[in-house]
Amino acid sequence: MNLYLEVRNKLALSREKASELLETISPEKLERIENEKQLPTPEDVMIMAEKYSEPTIKNYYCANQCPMGQHFVPRIEFDDLEKTVLRLVASLNAMNEKKDKLIEIASDGIVHDYELVAFINIQNELEKLSMALSKMEVWTEKMMSSGVIDMEKYKKLRGE
Repeated sequence: MNLYLEVRNKLALSREKASELLETISPEKLERIENEKQLPTPEDVMIMAEKYSEPTIKNYYCANQCPMGQHFVPRIEFDDLEKTVLRLVASLNAMNEKKDKLIEIASDGIVHDYELVAFINIQNELEKLSMALSKMEVWTEKMMSSGVIDMEKYKKLRGE
């Protein structure tokens, strides 16, 4: 099922009510987006993510529908805080063990053939770390959009 439709249904909104909430997206355009007859614009996605209080919509769009994002953005599933933190700590620990090897490989500015396997292993671990960080970002944004975390206070403390 289309995520935009799934989220709207979860909120128990008719297309007309959703269109009123979204303000700039007509019921007809919403129908085309939900039936995959038209791709949403990035602006449409930002509005839906904000008004539906569902930040995962942004990642869905980038990972699945944006021509550039499809090549660079991994799909991120929302997880609870415990799983998110455990994955993050596991990735940090694994990278901590590999940091000296990465420094050794990078010290001459060249990845030699004999270093290639270790370099690829480090890259794979960095990708896991990046994914864990992205999951933490999605979790935080979801908690702010649902009111569990005070968004204004959070942004003020982060200096945003």
